[in-house]
Amino acid sequence: MNVFSELDKNIEYLEGLFADCNDLVKRKLPVGPSLDRWIYVIYFDGMTDRQVLEATILPQIMASGRKMPENFFNKPCSLLATLKEGGMTTADLREEADMQKIINVLMAGDTAVFVDGAEAAVLIATRGFPNRGVPEANIEVVVQGSNEAFTEVFRFNTALLRRRVKDPKLKMKHVQVGRRTLTDMSLCYLDDVVRKEVLADVEERIKNIDIDGILDCGALEEFIEDDYQSPFPQCQITERPDKAASAILEGRIAILVDNSPLALLVPAVVDSFFQSSEDYTQSWNITSFVRPLRFLSAFFALALPGLYIAITTFHPNMLPMMLTLKMAAARESIPFPAVLEVLIMEFAFELLREAGIRLPRPVGSSIGIIGGLIVGEAAVSAGIVSPIVVIIVALTGIASFAIPSYSLVSAFRLAKFLIIALSAALGLFGFWAALLIMIIHLASLKSFGLPYLFPFAAGDINGFTDFKDSIFRMPLIFMKKRPIYANPEQCNRMNEGKLGNVRQKE
Repeated sequence: MNVFSELDKNIEYLEGLFADCNDLVKRKLPVGPSLDRWIYVIYFDGMTDRQVLEATILPQIMASGRKMPENFFNKPCSLLATLKEGGMTTADLREEADMQKIINVLMAGDTAVFVDGAEAAVLIATRGFPNRGVPEANIEVVVQGSNEAFTEVFRFNTALLRRRVKDPKLKMKHVQVGRRTLTDMSLCYLDDVVRKEVLADVEERIKNIDIDGILDCGALEEFIEDDYQSPFPQCQITERPDKAASAILEGRIAILVDNSPLALLVPAVVDSFFQSSEDYTQSWNITSFVRPLRFLSAFFALALPGLYIAITTFHPNMLPMMLTLKMAAARESIPFPAVLEVLIMEFAFELLREAGIRLPRPVGSSIGIIGGLIVGEAAVSAGIVSPIVVIIVALTGIASFAIPSYSLVSAFRLAKFLIIALSAALGLFGFWAALLIMIIHLASLKSFGLPYLFPFAAGDINGFTDFKDSIFRMPLIFMKKRPIYANPEQCNRMNEGKLGNVRQKE
């Protein structure tokens, strides 16, 4: 549907469409030397910068219109040219004849100006949402490096990326998803570095989403990941602009979603979930010491309870005699089998974790610590669980906190109970069978065409160069090629000749 040439018809249509919308601001204003021509200004209160609109743009239109010749508004010139000559000094405006597009932009926070006799409206960029500015990162906390985090305002997030990657080849392709929410999204990538087939795949998956609304990047993730039934994340979520910028330089795509303070990074392999922004702001040898601890922590978070159950229930002879006797003495008065002990403490720990998240932040951390101490001590004193089980569950929880990715930790929390179940049923055979099932599942996963276990599986695709930044991190001067995510024609990210000249001068 196009804009009517009669202003009154446009007013009737819009006011009928937005009936009972009390946050809609609309006014019909006279312009021209004789005040015999009319314009209609419409916008949503709270979504526009009213100070810019009412103190700068509208007064200029009114004042300039009175200075125009009598026959100015009768000229057969375009609406956009008329308003420009009439005092519309802002640069970010455009002419639009499609009424539906005007309505969409209006609901996004811009202002529409209709002029009597024109079959189009002028859309003025006046978005001014209430926001909390650029916040500090509180999920992916680092000691060294930037503390900035994404915010809920879409344009703030694109600016945070543009500020870090000042390259004209950084593209931000705008799309909208959701029939009712019309949620703005942006695909951010380096045009010459990204793999074109991956970009086309991402665009196709987003294009195929047909739903009434997308309100957060978590909902988007479920629609575009390869296997939605798997608990393991196939898209990486980050709140840090520096991490997103680093991923873009590697050839990955950052997806920004309006109203979400997070970004999706695709593709994502399991190795990327163990990497932290701090790994590249401190010495390589420190990082090479910390990274293996994270992988070891992942194994403990996943397997420690199941391994304890398998050994104490089916294979106690594998333990030293003194340790076996101490554990037997500690469990002498416990009325429950080892598997039930572990399940009681695991569920208690999960309840404390969930309660700590839901409570106000100053109280949440205290509840987690004090609750854990009180519940553990009370359970041991009451003879419900043995002290060794409290230690095992506590070590499992601490190990999970050492993993940088919260979404991967959540997947391990679910997989842990599968290992506990099979270990309780079949002992060490069930323990290794559960690990094998999980490894087979991970090996079957892909993230936008890339093997999920890369570079530990199929590392030869990229000449094994990705091992330089996996369990250990080599010095940056040795990481001359981009990871597997990048276009093979743009795999080099370092000028080796210049680096060699620097080394020779030193």
